Amino acid sequence: MNFTPDTKVLIQGITDVIGSTHAALMKAYGTNVVAGISPGCGGQTVQEIPVFDMVEQALRQVGPVDVTVIFVKPYAVLDAALEAIAAGIRQIIIITEGMPPLDMVKLVRKAEATDTLVLGPNTPGIIVPGKVLLGIHKSDFYTPGSVGLISRSGTLTYEIALQLTQAKLGQSIAIGIGSDAILGSSFAQWLQILDEDDHTEAIVLVGEIGGSSEEEAAHYIAAAIDKPVVAYVAGHHAPKGKRLGHAGDIMAARLSTGKTFNIVGADPDTAQSKIQAFKAAKIPVASSPAEIPNLVKKVLKQKKK
Repeated sequence: MNFTPDTKVLIQGITDVIGSTHAALMKAYGTNVVAGISPGCGGQTVQEIPVFDMVEQALRQVGPVDVTVIFVKPYAVLDAALEAIAAGIRQIIIITEGMPPLDMVKLVRKAEATDTLVLGPNTPGIIVPGKVLLGIHKSDFYTPGSVGLISRSGTLTYEIALQLTQAKLGQSIAIGIGSDAILGSSFAQWLQILDEDDHTEAIVLVGEIGGSSEEEAAHYIAAAIDKPVVAYVAGHHAPKGKRLGHAGDIMAARLSTGKTFNIVGADPDTAQSKIQAFKAAKIPVASSPAEIPNLVKKVLKQKKK
């Protein structure tokens, strides 16, 4: 994966209000948005970006595209994503929240069969500070650097990026993996990508209560990641049983892996369970977002010894 200012980007749903607003912001950041798709609106322009009815028509005019960013309504996401895959696009970012679960299951199966990387749904997307914005990140909170940021929470991603920036710790890339029940890609996939990224020296992983993806990530980091990782888990003081809108995560994870990752003596789904998993894997865990920069500086200093 190598997102640069030359990366060619398509926006599906560009004539909707949210799509057109963020198309303008992405373009202003320097992202190479080459075309937009909105069925029935072909021939128009949005922010000087040509609009086409179908992905295939757009690619005939602008050539191969590296990534598509999808803003269409939830019931239309599957069709939009399948159309992009059929046209040969192998990186898909789904900003839309609330995609029907069975549609997402179909998309995950198609993505696996075609080696397509799907980010989201319900994600703020990806930002490579100073180079490219692919989604809705609050770009002025970021600065170029060497800390990779992977998060389940959009808002916390921005907040922690600002904390890092204020501590003079720039970011190599920031990724929101999404907050819907079924996701296209996991913490483990993005950890592997950042572990192989030459521009990333340390990784910050931001989790939250609900599901078991943080426990899976802790096991994966211990087994396969060479770069230092700092973790933070949101929801320390949430009432027992509260899942921050991710009630289906644990079932989705168990159905997909056939495993559970609960720590003996801990309640599943809780912040404490996830924190114990990270500590068992010898991963520093911040007690608040404000503590993350100091922990990052500490692991980077240890790495250089």
